[in-house]
Amino acid sequence: MYICGVEKIKIEFAFSRLGKLMTHFGKSNDWTGFDLGITKEEHSNFNELISRQKHYNGWFTEDMVRKSLLSLGGLLTENQLHNWTAEYDYHREAKTVAVIMAGNIPLVGFHDFLSVLMSGNKVLAKLSSEDKYLLPALADFLFVFDPELKERIAFSEGRISDFDAVIATGSDSSSSYFEQYFSSYPHIFRSNRTSIAILNGNESNKDIQLLANDIFNYYGRGCRNVSHLLLPRSYDLNKVFEGIVVMGDVIHNKKYGNNYDYNKAVHLLNQEQLLDNNFVLLKESAELFSPLGMLYYHFYDSESDITAYLEKNKDHLQCIVGNGHISFGNAQQPSLNDYADGVDTLKWLNQLK
Repeated sequence: MYICGVEKIKIEFAFSRLGKLMTHFGKSNDWTGFDLGITKEEHSNFNELISRQKHYNGWFTEDMVRKSLLSLGGLLTENQLHNWTAEYDYHREAKTVAVIMAGNIPLVGFHDFLSVLMSGNKVLAKLSSEDKYLLPALADFLFVFDPELKERIAFSEGRISDFDAVIATGSDSSSSYFEQYFSSYPHIFRSNRTSIAILNGNESNKDIQLLANDIFNYYGRGCRNVSHLLLPRSYDLNKVFEGIVVMGDVIHNKKYGNNYDYNKAVHLLNQEQLLDNNFVLLKESAELFSPLGMLYYHFYDSESDITAYLEKNKDHLQCIVGNGHISFGNAQQPSLNDYADGVDTLKWLNQLK
């Protein structure tokens, strides 16, 4: 099977229609008619699916699911999709790419799903048990917009087989499993990463409030969530406490609250020094990865300190917020060409033989 220009345009159009729909649901809008491309019943059913996610996975509250839909939907315009893929050649035989997805945040595997299809390939999706309902439901909408996509999208609940390449995302402990079973195939393997924010002391309270989104959206479970602050030596930590209080409601999520309580108890038993504002624990540490419910920070004295820290941890950093990098509040708003782990997925897919 070869994908030609006309087929590519059809796929772009289908995803752009899906993007409008995802944005619509992300904003919790009411059914506005058949201009959405779905019936009122289909609209109601998907809204019910969104609200039910918290029963399948306590991290997937309605607010967080809609936040993900809104973020992803905003990327799926015909213009953005066309510009993203314009430099790649699509006139080649389609391969079947197995995509093993994580389940830490809602629809975390969507970009890989999109990339495989936009590269002219077929996707065989192995969903996480933590997030196995949303993407198939979105695929059903795609089938309405372009019925031919039924031949190019498949989901597997059991052991995957009959594929040509693999994209696998999981924890560090999953990496050995990926290597054992899939290393003989062309592959992209992804493991644990996190993100850091660099402050210079001149941030406004609004900046810190935006940073709070980078820290607490999706309860801090994404690789693009900030888990560590790099602060100038004279920085007043009260500025952080005052700014991030806007996200204090995270403590009402039972699973987040359990993590906060556990880490607080452990550190108190060990008589370790902590700063506590009743929904997150701040601890001075040079370690990059902080546990859920905690935020690590440490101080720097010069730009060379920053450079050295970033270089030391470059293989574990997903993105950097502040200090001329990603602007505050936008860590969880990647563009289509902001690739996980810095690997150009679309280019890799385009080169499969």
